[in-house]
Amino acid sequence: MPPTPVTETISADGVAEATPTATLRAARATRTPHRWRNLFTLTGVTVIDNAESGLTETLFPAIAQALQLSNSHLGILSAVGKLAAMPFGPGWVWLASRTSRRFVLSMTTALAGAFGIAAGFSQGFAMLLVFNVLMSVVLVGGHPIANAVISDSFDDRNRGKAVGLFYGGIALCSAMLGPLIAQFTHLEDGWRWGMWVLGALCFLASAAVFVFFKDPGVGASEPQLVDLTAEQRASRRPTLRAVMSLFRTPTFTIMLLSRLLSGHLLIIVFGVQFLVTERGFSTAVAAIVLLPFGVSYLVGTVGGGMIASLLDRVVRDRGRVIILQTAQIMFAVAAFFGTQFDHANIGIYAAFWAVLGFSQGLNPGVNRPIIMAVTLPELRGQALAIYLTIFEAIGWAIFTLTAGALADLVGLQAVFLWLMVALMLVNAVVLTSLYFTYPRDVRRVDAILEQRRQEQIG
Repeated sequence: MPPTPVTETISADGVAEATPTATLRAARATRTPHRWRNLFTLTGVTVIDNAESGLTETLFPAIAQALQLSNSHLGILSAVGKLAAMPFGPGWVWLASRTSRRFVLSMTTALAGAFGIAAGFSQGFAMLLVFNVLMSVVLVGGHPIANAVISDSFDDRNRGKAVGLFYGGIALCSAMLGPLIAQFTHLEDGWRWGMWVLGALCFLASAAVFVFFKDPGVGASEPQLVDLTAEQRASRRPTLRAVMSLFRTPTFTIMLLSRLLSGHLLIIVFGVQFLVTERGFSTAVAAIVLLPFGVSYLVGTVGGGMIASLLDRVVRDRGRVIILQTAQIMFAVAAFFGTQFDHANIGIYAAFWAVLGFSQGLNPGVNRPIIMAVTLPELRGQALAIYLTIFEAIGWAIFTLTAGALADLVGLQAVFLWLMVALMLVNAVVLTSLYFTYPRDVRRVDAILEQRRQEQIG
């Protein structure tokens, strides 16, 4: 066996020390301890969290009947919860940096379970709204913290695959859990039992975090930092000034703008409604398109990160950009031919919805790793919180409210043309700038991390 490649450095007291070469450090970065166990644990917990956050929507028909509510109440529950939770995403990430990520993940999941159980006792809309908002507030930090942990568990070459498996696993498990919880509605006051049971599952998920989750530590998967101690890597904590500096990172600001130009979420909210009101299908027939959409989304999510990782090795620092830009163009083209022409057969629409699901599924395994690659380890949680809990919520609110208002005036077909076709093509053009900014920002982060390493081994 050949000797381990090392280089010689001089410590502060003048003693020669052997340190790993860049090649060996890169190899060690791919073997972060507990990375797969963490990924599976975070996926399972997030599935429960997502089911809890969307439980009101899942059970709403039964809730509406029991509490004499209307569709407008559902809109209020959804919008108020998202908007109220926006500022709390960065707050939970900040608390995790001051305590521990395991503590915050476990605590927020347990609190969500308690609020969910309390919501099951609601006797009117006001009480349901309060506990729904509280659930949204405590659950909003889970996604950015989980993504930050993934970035610390997997090196840059493997993050796309890990993120793809994370979101693909969530999509698959959520598709099975939601219908199971909905079966409670066959019972008298079954919606209450659904909330109580899922609340109990939140407590189990909270306990699972304490038992199975092992925090790798900030920066554990960075090749420049793997030979430093956990204390040395964690010596830098995010400050308000450092967080605000994220907005001076060109790639990060472009990704935020892109999030505000992403009208593809409309297909989830208004897709079935479009097929019913503008194409004349019944609700039961129109809902058929949801299956190919969901399956293709899963394929795109899992495969997108892997494809991007392979392409990134061929076209260094630009493979992810190619996949991300292609996904926007593919979605716009499928949306144009799938919504601007009247196809008589639901099977044709199902085929277009499959392409829409695949192209939308490509995004998580690419956009999250792009943000991870251009931000320093201690700032990734905050960067992802800004991206996922603030700008995504703003974009969701703008598009759903705008589309709903315009649909009453010009119809959903025209709304889809401008927001899901034209605007997505504009988004693709905006992403072109990443070909120039992304490689520079990646090199800047690498240089800073290498400088930190040299300072520590000194």
